Amino acid sequence: MSGREDAASDLSDGVDAFADLMREPPNPPADGEWADDPRRRRARRRRGWIIAAVLLLVLVGAPVTYTAWALNAPVAAPVGTMSTPQAAAAAPVALTLPAEGATAISVSGGEAYLGDTAAGIWAATGGDDPRPIASITKLVTAMVILDAIPLAGSDDPGPTITFTKADHDLYDEYYVQGATIAPMPTGSTLSLHDALATMLIPSASNYADAVSRWVFGSQGAFVDAARAWLDEQGLTGTTIVEPTGLSPDNTSRPSELIAIGRLAAANPVISRIASTGTLALQGPGFMVNTNSLLGREGVTGLKTGTFGLGSYNLLFTASLDVGIGAPLQVTGIRMGGATRDSTNADVIALLSSIRSGFHDIPVSAAGQEIGAFTTAWGASATLVLRDAASVLTWSDTPIVASLSTTAPVTFRDGEEVGVMTWTAGPNTATSVVEVEGEIEPPTEWWRLTHPSELGLPWDPPPG
Repeated sequence: MSGREDAASDLSDGVDAFADLMREPPNPPADGEWADDPRRRRARRRRGWIIAAVLLLVLVGAPVTYTAWALNAPVAAPVGTMSTPQAAAAAPVALTLPAEGATAISVSGGEAYLGDTAAGIWAATGGDDPRPIASITKLVTAMVILDAIPLAGSDDPGPTITFTKADHDLYDEYYVQGATIAPMPTGSTLSLHDALATMLIPSASNYADAVSRWVFGSQGAFVDAARAWLDEQGLTGTTIVEPTGLSPDNTSRPSELIAIGRLAAANPVISRIASTGTLALQGPGFMVNTNSLLGREGVTGLKTGTFGLGSYNLLFTASLDVGIGAPLQVTGIRMGGATRDSTNADVIALLSSIRSGFHDIPVSAAGQEIGAFTTAWGASATLVLRDAASVLTWSDTPIVASLSTTAPVTFRDGEEVGVMTWTAGPNTATSVVEVEGEIEPPTEWWRLTHPSELGLPWDPPPG
């Protein structure tokens, strides 16, 4: 038989053996049966090869499959913890109000901090009974005069007054009463504006009398005009019986003096005169304002009033810069002070206590840690506040903190993930929340050695 024929015979034998193997009955023959059949022997050998090949594939393929899965299986996202740092409010501020006499104060421009009632009577002590107002009367006298003869503005001199012998005689009349006076020579002239300045700055009583007579014709007519003006302003708790304040019957309530102070401060002529420290005029000469607080602690006016011993009054205005933008506009009355100096000290202490009640409260430090992220493979990063922040508050206004964040995407150093906000009254402060540090992915070795920390092969990828 040729070689080709032998090969064909072997191929035929192999096919036949495979066919016989596939047709092999479920129950093998008894020992020795078919034992001498060469085709059966070859089939058994081939079957052994197949089993060996399958086992080899399992032994080699399983580690390859596991490695591929372990290196690509999803891992759990980093676990985060976070806190919202709170800021403690400052201690409550106690306004420094005098223990004796009567005091009232009104503040506008700070309602968002102090409350809507601040523009009324914000704080008061000593009651609201009528008290002698002394030379504060001259503010009312000036407003009643300007109501009858208005000036176009603070620089308008107005009509010219020529003083008579009767006016000149008032100098001696008030001198013997111990009142403040200024020269008023017979035949001398002065503009209405400058006459009012002489009445208000040094508090010259002879000028208050002379100018009110010049405008209204008599002191009685002036009193009638003053009463009408007070009624028109709704100041029914204020009584004016003469223009200078020497009479103890010129009285007012602290609450109404606040209203009078506001009216005077709103009048451009009076407010400018009241804020003038010194003035020199031909006739009256050099004059110094009796309000020695001008320019101190923001004081801008208005009028002093002394009645007898131990009854020193000051109706004052102040522009108080407390760091909130526009200054606070303060109107206050201090009645019944023991001396001029003690009254001034009372007002300074009160204004200072208002100013000190506004303060910047630190709410965060740069780099302050507020949270952290950790992973199963030991990597970690922190969440920090990027910037130091502070918030302006009044007294013990509560500070409310809120935190708005999103989950980090890259977990890289500097990644912004939110904003921290603090609110106190009308003010807010913010600081960006960012990642500090970086979270690196797990190593291949960790993946291969921590199968229980990995997702199953059929787990969907994260996201």
